[in-house]
Amino acid sequence: MPDRYDLPTGFRWGAATAAYQIEGAVAEDGRGPSVWDTFAARPGVVRDGHTGAVACDHYHRYPEDIALMKDLGLDGYRFSISWPRVLPTGAGTVNPAGLAFYDRLVDALLESGITPLPTLFHWDLPQGLEDNGGWLNRDTAYRFAEYATVMADRLGDRVPAWITLNEPFVHTVFGYALGTHAPGRTLMLEALPAAHHQLLAHGLAASVLHDRGLEVMLSNNLTPVEPASASPADTAAAEAYDALHNRLFTDPVLLGHYPDLSALGVPDDLYGALHPGDTDLIHTPGLDGLGLNFYNPTRIAAPTEPGLPFDFVDIPDVPHTAFGWPVVPDALHQLLLGLRDTYGKALPPITITENGCSVTEETVPDQPRIDFMSAHLDALAQAAAEGIDIRGYYTWSLLDNFEWAEGLFSQRFGLVHVDFETQRRTPKASYAWYRDLIAAHRAQNAR
Repeated sequence: MPDRYDLPTGFRWGAATAAYQIEGAVAEDGRGPSVWDTFAARPGVVRDGHTGAVACDHYHRYPEDIALMKDLGLDGYRFSISWPRVLPTGAGTVNPAGLAFYDRLVDALLESGITPLPTLFHWDLPQGLEDNGGWLNRDTAYRFAEYATVMADRLGDRVPAWITLNEPFVHTVFGYALGTHAPGRTLMLEALPAAHHQLLAHGLAASVLHDRGLEVMLSNNLTPVEPASASPADTAAAEAYDALHNRLFTDPVLLGHYPDLSALGVPDDLYGALHPGDTDLIHTPGLDGLGLNFYNPTRIAAPTEPGLPFDFVDIPDVPHTAFGWPVVPDALHQLLLGLRDTYGKALPPITITENGCSVTEETVPDQPRIDFMSAHLDALAQAAAEGIDIRGYYTWSLLDNFEWAEGLFSQRFGLVHVDFETQRRTPKASYAWYRDLIAAHRAQNAR
């Protein structure tokens, strides 16, 4: 297997975060409420009643966090912009204080030699738009394009590349189908209009960004799907799940059409959401890069009870993270090869925009995280050696943070430990390991 440092010259090393998970300051400087503010205020939906009201207080402590990034030697920092901080109701009047915060953040990153990679939407939809239907309302896609225009006009002179959406699959399923994330709807497959409207929003925003000479990416959570057995029933179930999880959010962007969802019983018009010309709006702008968020593979069996046409099956005899996710690093290598086989010349360069693991540690020793990252970077290097165009790796996450429905303390993904009571930052062993890895790769390329 190739050495994990054997990656292309110019390979970008980074770390990632998301606004609601780290910023805090939810009621400061004109920020409007998001769906996550509303959802987290409901009793019993977030572990221990936690919210992102303070989180890591990054809104006030970003200089300290950028100093940590600089010490790591990061080439890039992926963060998300809080839509309700910029447009408090999701549309209309812009909040100058919100824009000013991202001005300060971007300028401070650039002064430290770190390239900003902003994500326009990482699940914190303005509550004002949710009140009008959220992503179930087609109009939200057009409001997103307006928001993208505001941000591109403000930061585009300093920020060359943008991510439109983060993990539309996860947001659709957890937020609109199952209700375990904001906004908490339980529509099952009838949540698919929310998926389509997010992809429509991506296409509209991509046109805005390209018109300004900016590069566009979309970050999908993708997983290699394997059947639990070679039986026709398990194979058909795995194909149905692959279409839902992976191809639903990739085929329209790269190929210009949706996959066959008939095995799921989904109508061709996605419950009335798909209008004539929509797939052209999604596909035509094109992608300059595909963001790949990878955590684990998925094993699927035929259903044993009425309902969805698949069941999830655990992968035995492998380690699991604190979240219970199976650790199978070679699955990343197989996923990358599968993307090349599926999309061929339509596949743009790939950046790993999230990869990491939760470890149940309260202090800095976190060897399982080091082992996880090391093994996945080996798999990444193997894929690069086999001709996959991979441009960078952004680990999730820089900081322990508000982990959505899991709250503040139970699932820690950070390279840096955060004491949420004192806001003290303490670099973990994985932080030092990643810093040394980046330095070694940079030194090797300088020879």
